[in-house]
Amino acid sequence: MILGLVLFLGVHLVSTQRDLRAQLIARSSESVYKLGYALLSAAGLALIIWGFANYRATGWIDVWTPPHAMKHITVALMLPAVILIVAAYIRGRIYTTLKHPMLTAVKLWAAAHLLSNGDLGSIILFGSFLAWAVIDRISLKRRSDPGAPPIPVGGPGNDLIAVAVGVVAYLALGFAFHPVVIGVPVFGA
Repeated sequence: MILGLVLFLGVHLVSTQRDLRAQLIARSSESVYKLGYALLSAAGLALIIWGFANYRATGWIDVWTPPHAMKHITVALMLPAVILIVAAYIRGRIYTTLKHPMLTAVKLWAAAHLLSNGDLGSIILFGSFLAWAVIDRISLKRRSDPGAPPIPVGGPGNDLIAVAVGVVAYLALGFAFHPVVIGVPVFGA
């Protein structure tokens, strides 16, 4: 899991270093850079998933026991997190207000899961993603380029679509993905 975090987040941190990114593109090409970025990210994500699943199955280490209410807070915080992820792609006023709703969503997702998980693996996993999102957001304030693909920004109608799609995605994640893939029920547990 840690190797996967280093690989996945390390590749993502390279994009915050604009001079280094430019040098890597100049050495090969933008398409080779993007292909390498995608492959290394996918490998890192696979290692994170495999490593965390292995940790959960064989080496669980409790650090603290969160109060039961924290699970309810996590479930509540995940709704805006999912909506913000959608709003990063269906751009409207949410996007223009937050500037980087995807990073806000990652921070919210990570912080919410830190509240309800007191084991060492979860602290490392979610804490790493939270730290990366904070570092990336700070770096975006210092960049001269926008750091995101040029997607047209719409009006409040896009926000309504983002909220509707976000709610559907939230329910799908909570009722189907999380209990089946992660093995932890979200609703009714």
